[in-house]
Parts: sequence; C-alpha cells; structure tokens
Amino acid sequence: MATAAASVAYIYKGVDSKGQKVEGEINGTTPALVKAQLRRQGIIANRVQKKPKPLFGGKKKITPGDIALFTRQLATMMKAGVPLVQSFEIVADGSDNDGIKELILKIKDEVASGTAFADALRKHPLYFDDLFCNLVASGEQSGALETMLDRIATYKEKTESLKKKIKKAMTYPVAVIVVAVVVTAILLVKVVPQFASTFAGFGADLPAFTLFVLGISEWMQEYWLITFVSLLIGVGGLVELKKRNKKFAESLDRLILKLPILGVITYNSIAARYARTLSTTFAAGVPLIDALKSVAGATGNVVYEEATLKIRDSVATGIPLNAAMSQSGLYPNMLVQMAAIGEESGALDDMLSKAADFYEEAVDNLVDNLTTLLEPMIMAVLGVLVGGLLVAMYLPIFNLGNVI
Repeated sequence: MATAAASVAYIYKGVDSKGQKVEGEINGTTPALVKAQLRRQGIIANRVQKKPKPLFGGKKKITPGDIALFTRQLATMMKAGVPLVQSFEIVADGSDNDGIKELILKIKDEVASGTAFADALRKHPLYFDDLFCNLVASGEQSGALETMLDRIATYKEKTESLKKKIKKAMTYPVAVIVVAVVVTAILLVKVVPQFASTFAGFGADLPAFTLFVLGISEWMQEYWLITFVSLLIGVGGLVELKKRNKKFAESLDRLILKLPILGVITYNSIAARYARTLSTTFAAGVPLIDALKSVAGATGNVVYEEATLKIRDSVATGIPLNAAMSQSGLYPNMLVQMAAIGEESGALDDMLSKAADFYEEAVDNLVDNLTTLLEPMIMAVLGVLVGGLLVAMYLPIFNLGNVI
C-alpha cells in the first residue's frame, strides 16, 4: 500500500482572474496538485517550484514551548467552533517557525485522510509523549476534544513555566562561573607569562603565592588544550552515564536533593509536577492507576519516579492514594493532606491543582531568593579569582624596595 506524499511548501508565479501578476507560497504534495489548487482559487500558475531551503540555519528547532502554543491555539480554534482540519491550517499559517508549521501540516494531512488525531500524534513521539497522546485519545472518545485540549494546553504552559523558573535559577550562576573560568584562564595563559619574564631579572626570591600562580600558569600554557578537551569529555561522559546507568542517575538525583538551596527548589518542583500531572490526567477521566504511571515519568527524578510506581502498586491493591504517598516518606505533608481531602470530598483533581499552584509559587519565590543571594556571592568569587592573580603578580614589585 503506497503512503501519501508529504505536504511541502511551493512558491508560485502566475496571473489572477483580473490578469494581475501574483506570486506567493502554498503547501501541496506535487506541482500538478498545487496548480490545480491555485486554479480553484482563480490563479493560473506559470511557474511552480519547491521552496528552496536556506543556505544557513535551516528550520528552527521545535521546542516544548512551541508545542504548548500549538495546543493552546488549537484549543482556542476548536472552542470557537472551527473544524479540526481547518484549525490545523489556521494555526500553521500563523506560525513563524517552519519546523512546527511542517509538523502541523503533516498531522493535518494524516487526520484529513481518516487517521484519529491521537494516532496521528503518536507518529511523532519526539514532540508528543504518551501522556499527551493518551489525553487526546480520551478527549476524542468522550466527544470533548476541545475541553481536553484546553486542559492539556494549561498543563503544558504550567510545566514549561516551571522549567523556565528552574533554568533561571541555574543559568545566571553557571554563566558567571564560565566567564570567571575563561577570564582566569586567559590571564594565566597570556598575562601572567609577561610578568614572569619581568621577574626573571629581579635577582631575588619570589613570594610563595607568586611562585604558586606562576606554576599554575606554566602548567596551563602547556596543557590548556588537554584540560579543555578533558573537561568537555568529562561533562559529556557524565551526561551519557546518567542516561545509561540507572544507579548513577539515582545517586546523582539523590545528591541534588541534598544540596542546600538547589535541593529545596528541586523538591518543590517535583511536588508541583506530580500534583499538576495527576490533577490533569485524573480530571481527564484517566483511571488513577493509569494516571500514576504517566505521573512517574513526569517527576523528572529517578528517586521519585520509582516512588510513584510503588505508590501505583499500592493503590492497585486497594490502599488510598494519600496513605500510599505517606508510606513513601518522600512527598511533603501538605501534598499528602490535600490528596486525602480530595479523595474524601471527591474533588481530587481540584485539590491537586491547588497544591500544584502552591508549589509552583514556592519555586518562583525560591528562585528569586536564590538569584538575590547568589549575586553578591558570585561577585565575591570573581573578586577573589581576579584580585588574587593581580596580588600575586604585584607582590614582588611591592617587595622590590627590600632588594634595593
């Protein structure tokens, strides 16, 4: 059975029904079908060709933020009564990212050919995970796809907002540390050797601190490339080891949770993701046992992923959710109590949503406090590094009067 050709962008030139020259861009599968489509619009195409790919750059990468925006726009269109296939076209036309536009049009073609929306999404696992696809399938089966898309969009937006807050907490100190290391390396390799040649004619013993810095400078001049490559390999090796070795990943995740401030931010963010994901899936009508399986993968931490799977097994044997969470000893008491109230009142999704809002706000406050705290600390570290090098180089000059 032959597969349908993928829709791609074509550029055309021709004349309209009034004889005016027109040109533009249109999506289609073949030049012949594009010409036929243009004829239906009253345009006689003289030239149709595939849109050339840019020499540099190419398509923008599709980010989770793009998927969240696509979901929100699609939900808005469907709530306004626009048919699903037409909604795809409108959203694609309004996108500036060629990558997401091409993805949307592929999904549109699959849905237009009779494929279920959820099945069309499953063909693109790089952008739509099992949780996303299962929620869409639930919406299709219940006949409330627009409501489900609205819930998914809210979930994706909240999740991405939480990720951005954590990245905000990490980006600034990491960037400053990298700059500090680069500046220090440049001083050791380029500036310190100039002082070393000057000190050679002093005819006196140099201070111990100066000799120490000169020794580091000589080592950096000889092995800077090996050091840089080793550092890159080491970082890359740790990332791969975390992906491939479960025990190492678990040890690293446990270590992060024990760090003074970053550990608290991670702890609250895990609680927020757990509550938000479970609230969204449960509100969508997904059975609690199945929902917990999706929640496990959304925690982002091996320790909590295993704990959630154990909670799922306990719930399957008839233990209430809040009791299973309490037995794990990992989740905050407030979240456990909110789950208990939700189970007793029959409003588990609402209680968990409120808990998620609380922990997301807690992460936001912690990130702001961390940024405020780190600024003077980082400036102090920079001052010690650069100032220490300058003091080491000028100590012999200060002691020069003792030699004369």
